[in-house]
Amino acid sequence: MTGRIEGKVALVTGGASGLGEAIVRRFVAEGGNVLIADIDIAAGEALAADLGAAAAFAPLDVTQEDQWIAAFARVDQALGRIDTLVNCAGITTIGSVEDLTFEALRHELDIDLGGVFLGCKHVIPMMKRTGGSVVNIASMASIRARDYLAAYNAAKAGVTHMTKSIALHYAHKGYGIRCNSVHPGVILTPMLEKVMRQSDTPDALYAEWVAGHPIGRLGRPDEVAALCLYLASDESAFATGAEFVLDGGSSL
Repeated sequence: MTGRIEGKVALVTGGASGLGEAIVRRFVAEGGNVLIADIDIAAGEALAADLGAAAAFAPLDVTQEDQWIAAFARVDQALGRIDTLVNCAGITTIGSVEDLTFEALRHELDIDLGGVFLGCKHVIPMMKRTGGSVVNIASMASIRARDYLAAYNAAKAGVTHMTKSIALHYAHKGYGIRCNSVHPGVILTPMLEKVMRQSDTPDALYAEWVAGHPIGRLGRPDEVAALCLYLASDESAFATGAEFVLDGGSSL
């Protein structure tokens, strides 16, 4: 199938690299117009230039409410609608409850949970005009905890349950907006390399990740992008408040 989101408009946070970039590229390939939102200006502008007229870039720190408002205003002025929001921006902080600082916990929550909240809130005025789909990238870590991911587990678990609350609100208000969460396993992205650099035993950590996926390997960004495409398309019109797990069996 091609053109599955032909003419639809999407905003993807964390869209300049890794998983976000894969989602952006898939959306453009399927006929979408995409605003790439990221704090990495150089990477975002380079990706937009590579993709041509179907993509544009806007700097966005997801913890800053005024920048969210400005990003949606830009989409409204340029295209007059938004059909999909993918909240993909995030970080992963290694640390247990004993060695994690409170500041590090708050930083993780501000980005991974607070950023999702702000996107889901400020997309409403424009998206409720035509209806649409919000996709929140959670994690299998919201389902199966790790002792060394206290902050990340908490943030992604918050995204999971907040998604359900938001989906109910959108539905009860009659906005025609769906909201679902996606739960990837460990995916081969640049963020994975950053996480490994936080570890004293990166090779052992990588081996643990692979061993934790019954399917026998880690995931690819394009596999998650395919699921996000489904949720952005009209094919998923009856899905809201759901957890879409794509983790190679790691949460079993």
